[in-house]
Amino acid sequence: MSSAGEGLSRPLPEQVRLQVVELAAQVLGSMSATAVPGPLRGIAKFDPRKRARLGSAPIAAQLENDKEFRELVAETVQEAWPELVAALAEGTVPPAAEPVMVAAAAYLTRPPGWPDLVELARADLEQAAAAGSQREQAEVRLREQLAAHRATAKEEIERVREQLRSARSENAELRRKLHDARERVRSAEARAAELQAETAEATSRAATAGGAAETELRRLKERLAEAESHLEEGRRAAREGRSVEDTRIRVLMDALQDAAAGLRKELALPTSITRPADYVTGVKPGEPGVGAVPARALANDDPQLLDQLLAIPNLHLIIDGYNVTKTGYPSLTLADQRSRILTGLGGLAVQARVEVTCVFDGAELNGPVHVSAPRGVRVMFSAPGEIADDLIRRLVRAEPSGRAIAVVSSDREVAESVRRMGARPVPSTLLLRRLGRT
Repeated sequence: MSSAGEGLSRPLPEQVRLQVVELAAQVLGSMSATAVPGPLRGIAKFDPRKRARLGSAPIAAQLENDKEFRELVAETVQEAWPELVAALAEGTVPPAAEPVMVAAAAYLTRPPGWPDLVELARADLEQAAAAGSQREQAEVRLREQLAAHRATAKEEIERVREQLRSARSENAELRRKLHDARERVRSAEARAAELQAETAEATSRAATAGGAAETELRRLKERLAEAESHLEEGRRAAREGRSVEDTRIRVLMDALQDAAAGLRKELALPTSITRPADYVTGVKPGEPGVGAVPARALANDDPQLLDQLLAIPNLHLIIDGYNVTKTGYPSLTLADQRSRILTGLGGLAVQARVEVTCVFDGAELNGPVHVSAPRGVRVMFSAPGEIADDLIRRLVRAEPSGRAIAVVSSDREVAESVRRMGARPVPSTLLLRRLGRT
């Protein structure tokens, strides 16, 4: 309210003011148009549900300043709450009466000592508000305690679950060990049965042959068989040890042969006629190789660089698969990326007639992948615990010294390492452009 009521040292409590305005708004709706106070005639036209809310300030001011209007509202209060109004007129407050109703009735009817009744209701309301605040604080504390208990219980549950998982893991490990032990026992029993059968057979042969001579002969035969087994293992190890070197020598010889054939074709030299100049000593031109390409002043992003490398005889082109696909079409799935690049490499291998090896990182796969490699393209995945970069380096090291090798990867570390090993690094963008032309 704009000012304190007559005899009041402070404005009405907010709850009391709202109650008084609500009562006045109801009375205002039942009044005739001519009887409605001038300041409230516009508000009297409002919807009953909006009258008290939208006209709160003007209604409160009219009650404060217009005695006749207040007495008219007081008559309505006396009709609605006769017992309460009668008790207030006698200076008593019913024990069960609500403080808001007591203060509103006292303010409107103005019995003797009504300001004290309003202040008494104010004290009751403030006490109730304080009690409510205390209840809210207590509820907040209880909620915090409940949240803390729940967090503690959750941690305890997680700890118990972790213990349960650990126990289950230990149980599984014990079951596996028990299974292995049972398998070893069954294997030992089977072996014992076999040995028993062999012993019985040997005893029978020894008894049939007549003694120690047969036993000695059998021992010598076993030693001979063991020696032959060791000899065969030694021969196999020697063959396997030479196979890698033989392969390297064969690849190098093929490279040298292709380079010599290309040089002979380029110089148009006869293949079987010896000329006097052949006996003169001089410096011969070098064989084509990846070392000659940088001398032609081609930048790493020059499209002709890859074309010149592909023209080198017996070139081995090694591709970092995911480095190329994630540069060219990263939005595709890994399976679609592999399919797309392998399709392009198949056409490149047929056109350029070079050895093509495409390496993928096996660490990104959840399990074995079935890949249909096109003709002329070797597809390899890095083993568990190994990245594709290490597999590429092993492929470069496996090649004989002098063979032309080009590695397609935009990884700077891979490019520098293969360059030191004699291979020519090529950015992934050049291969993508070349495949786009294929």
